[in-house]
Order: sequence, then structure tokens, then C-alpha cells
Amino acid sequence: MKTPIKAISRIQTGLFAKPNTVGDIVYLQSKHFDDQGKLSAALHPDLSINEISEKHLLRSGDVLFAAKGTKNFAAVYEEHNQPAVASTSFFVIRLFDSKVLPEYLAWLLNNPNTQALLKAQAMGTSIPSISKLVLEDLEIPVPTIEKQKSVIEISKLRWQEKNIYAKLESLRDKKIQTQIINAINQ
Repeated sequence: MKTPIKAISRIQTGLFAKPNTVGDIVYLQSKHFDDQGKLSAALHPDLSINEISEKHLLRSGDVLFAAKGTKNFAAVYEEHNQPAVASTSFFVIRLFDSKVLPEYLAWLLNNPNTQALLKAQAMGTSIPSISKLVLEDLEIPVPTIEKQKSVIEISKLRWQEKNIYAKLESLRDKKIQTQIINAINQ
């Protein structure tokens, strides 16, 4: 069964603000995420809580979707993160249907097929942008919670496998370079 995202969530745009050097909450921007959409560990509060409406404060389970630029990704805001608001680079997807897990929705939005579909509908030439309407109308498959949990677990294991292979390749390169240098110096 497929359902449009707007049927299971409320989507709002991020907040436009000018960050300061110190503050009470973090102003999340695309630069705070790595290439896999994982949140950087080095975040610093840079907005005053007094300047922010409560509706813009991120809640655990909110899915952030980077809709502007060429690096589109989805990430789940978790309760262990520092209090934060999203910048205008993001749409904040707040699920109200418990039949969809935030991690599953983020995985689905990061899926290469979904990314290609969304990028094909992006507007703008210098800075492509995916519209709120396109995101709201995106129809997604909604399997059982058990299947969603399996998808999430398989995805996590795959990323771990990729990281292990990358580390192994790096160690091989270092070993070979060391052997070459040793052979030259002998």
C-alpha cells in the first residue's frame, strides 16, 4: 500500500535566522551533516531560545529533509541531540501516523530511487530545490512496523560493513606504502 507523505505527516519549512557565537539552541544547517546525512558531533548552540517560536523547536523523531542544493538527504532528529531548530535548507517532517517509523521514512527518502525521483522534479538552475508540494505528494510504501524495523536494521548493518571495508582498504594502503618505502630505503 502506498500513501502520500502529506497523509502521514505535517511538513514545515525550517527557520531563517542569523546564528550568533553563543546561544541556547543549535541552528542546524546542511554543513552539520556528513555525506551520509549523519549529524556532526561538534555542534555549538548559536541561537537564543527567546528568539524562537516553540513550533520551530525540533522534537525527537522529526525527519529533516535537505531540499536545497545538490546534496539532498534525510536525517532523524533524536532526543539525545542538543535542542535545535532547522534552517531554511530543510523541511521538517513531523509524523503523526504511528504506522511509519521516522528512521524508515529517512531511509526511504535517502534511497537512490527516491532521490532520483525527487531530483527529477527539482526546480531552479543555480541552486536546485525540491518543493514542499513535491515532497508532500510523494507516495511511499508503508509496510508493517516489523518490516520497517528490518529495513532499518539491514541498512545499519550495510553501513557498518561499508565502514569496515573502507578502514580495511585504508590499512592496506598504509601497509603497502610502508613496504614500498622500506624497500626503497634498503
